[in-house]
Amino acid sequence: MNLKKIHIGEFIEHRMKELQIPYERAEKFLKCSEEEIRMTYKQSSIDTYLLLRWSKLLEYDFFRLFSGHLILYAPSRNASPVLPDENKLPVFRKHIYTEEVKSFILEKITTGQMTPQEVIMTYKVPKTTLYKWIKKM
Repeated sequence: MNLKKIHIGEFIEHRMKELQIPYERAEKFLKCSEEEIRMTYKQSSIDTYLLLRWSKLLEYDFFRLFSGHLILYAPSRNASPVLPDENKLPVFRKHIYTEEVKSFILEKITTGQMTPQEVIMTYKVPKTTLYKWIKKM
């Protein structure tokens, strides 16, 4: 799975076919027409509220695709730290690593493209987390 370039419409279409959900059910749940659903399949990005509705309908967390992208491809944090009372967004203590992210990272190690230390430095995966993944291989 390529998390570098995410075309969310294609993922939604794949999941619809995988679950064999009829258009009538999706139309009723999303309050839209079949044509609008087909248009969604062609879109590389959609509104977050709509993505939440699709996630519920298809019982799949599509937001994790984007979290995986951030873990693998976001630049390092070099900005000045935000003071606690200035921060209005929730602070997450842990990264969420999807199976796709784990597979991607472990493949880098098993093929010799990267060492565990390079993975730790490049992708900011905690050392203990990485070695747990390696042990389970």
